[in-house]
Amino acid sequence: MKTEKEKMLAGEKYLPDTEELLTDRRKAKYLCYEYNSLPNSKVAERKNILKKLFKHCEEDITIEPNFFCDYGYNISAGKNFYINHNCVMLDCAPITFGDRVFIGPNCGFYTANHPTNAQERAQGIETANPITVGNDVWIGGNVTILSGVTIGDNVVIGAGSVVTKDIPPNVVAFGNPCKIHKTNI
Repeated sequence: MKTEKEKMLAGEKYLPDTEELLTDRRKAKYLCYEYNSLPNSKVAERKNILKKLFKHCEEDITIEPNFFCDYGYNISAGKNFYINHNCVMLDCAPITFGDRVFIGPNCGFYTANHPTNAQERAQGIETANPITVGNDVWIGGNVTILSGVTIGDNVVIGAGSVVTKDIPPNVVAFGNPCKIHKTNI
């Protein structure tokens, strides 16, 4: 029989309030607290925390505080990765970023889903689907990217967008819901 964590990682319905998942979230919250508390001058210490927190990150990662995530171990960041202030990642499923990704302030990446059925929702059941962001992507400020979305290479997502569906490579997209407005950039 699978644990709730194994179900979560497999993309199945799971219950998030088991001791194992609560412990994992507490650890991630503590590492986020440590990270957010350090001054910017403590570059090496900050990178060491990110290496403990994330599944994978390169040396040239920069994340401005405040940064928050649920687990951390589901986040992978490529080379030359930058996040501006106040980012939230609900990483119940993998969140994968390619190389040269730049993320504006106040952005959210939400892999978690709650059932639309009120009875299931009341039982605390959740699911999660991965988010994947390609190479050479710029995400403007106040963008929300929802569960299951893939953003292709060389994409610009305009500020204030809510990305509910996949975005193909080489486009500028923006709006709520996010739609393509320019191609072949």
